[in-house]
Amino acid sequence: MSNTNTPPPGSPFTGPGSPQDVPPPRGSVPIDPATLPKPIRDELQASDPVAIDTTSAELKDGINRCPKCGSTDIRQKPGSDLLVCLYCRNEWHAGRVEEEFGLGIGLGHLKGTVIASGARDIKADTASLMTFKCTGCGAEVTINTANAMTARCHWCRHVLGVNEQIANGAVPDAVLPFHIKKDDAVARIRQFVDKRRLFALKEFKEQFTPENVVGVYLPYMIVDGNVSADVAGQGEIETRRYTQGSDNNKKTYYDADVYQLDRHVDFTVDDLLLESSAERGNLDARTNTNNIINTILPFDTKNAVKWNASYLMGLTTEKRDRDVAQMRPRLEDQLLSIARAQLEASVRRYDRGVRWEQERLSVHGTRWVSMYLPVWLYSYHQPGSNGGMLHYIAVNGRTGETMGSVPVQQWKLLMAALAVGTVLEGLALFLVGHAS
Repeated sequence: MSNTNTPPPGSPFTGPGSPQDVPPPRGSVPIDPATLPKPIRDELQASDPVAIDTTSAELKDGINRCPKCGSTDIRQKPGSDLLVCLYCRNEWHAGRVEEEFGLGIGLGHLKGTVIASGARDIKADTASLMTFKCTGCGAEVTINTANAMTARCHWCRHVLGVNEQIANGAVPDAVLPFHIKKDDAVARIRQFVDKRRLFALKEFKEQFTPENVVGVYLPYMIVDGNVSADVAGQGEIETRRYTQGSDNNKKTYYDADVYQLDRHVDFTVDDLLLESSAERGNLDARTNTNNIINTILPFDTKNAVKWNASYLMGLTTEKRDRDVAQMRPRLEDQLLSIARAQLEASVRRYDRGVRWEQERLSVHGTRWVSMYLPVWLYSYHQPGSNGGMLHYIAVNGRTGETMGSVPVQQWKLLMAALAVGTVLEGLALFLVGHAS
């Protein structure tokens, strides 16, 4: 009995399930992308990402060294962007990443996707644990890059840092150093809470220890873009307003002219911030107050310096876990919001409002740079259903801008609201009586 699944000798078929079961005939014409559905056509015609090499020449051996004496015992000078050698006391300023790599120019000519070294995709098969051989004594030291970028050799105290931008995208292109010192951040957080103690949860007040504030570098993507947008909708201009009825049956009506609107806008964005940590990007207000971080923006990203792990000593870090492709939907949402804002001046005459019904965004080019931004954080977990609520108080590590969430006792808020309502009602009765 013959096996019908076996191809005959000399057959062009390679067997069931093979992607080459039916090879294209000789001399076949290549597929024309114009005949394909739009999503597939756009993907085929999109240019490959262009990479900007932002690796630091000063860190070619992966080690932070003082340019004067070669020591690796280096720290950030508090309150400044300077680095200081703790051996010879030499001070120097790391180069600003925007000036070093020309990131502040050419926004209007961006085409395609330009990705800096530190913004490359994170390789899933690259482990977080990395082992380094200490150049001081030869010992091997392991760094967990999931939560730290620096360590000290446990034998000779030589400073080790993940300075080489490894291919898995773990190391950013730039860092914006802290300016606000911890004592200042603690004072700001204490002042913020003191103003809200009256309604604060009892357990929170008892456990509040602002000295536990943590300085953390949060991962962001800094995006430049060259964008166009087309929107269409309707706008109304009121022409007449009148009232009909009497007493309690009065109703107000209006007449308006309705116009069909079409608008086109070309614009560029410079240093748009996007969270590149899935945890911080989760803005579910039922479980956390992550959006607090957005309220302390902006950061002066123009002053960010080239990546150097010495800025991280004594601080914590969070590693990026989102790639460029995963962040594009969030980027497009923000670009559409910017486009609407750009059009506001052209529709002010429509006093009854404008309703946009169609929107089309054209992103001509983007440039992505991975950056660490400085934030002082105080957190408090409030027990409750579904895991409770994680509250944050955050201080911008550059400007000192402070915002936070303090868990409150609902009954105190209710009593205050009732008291205010009673006072207003009494005031209204007094005024009515006084008028009569």
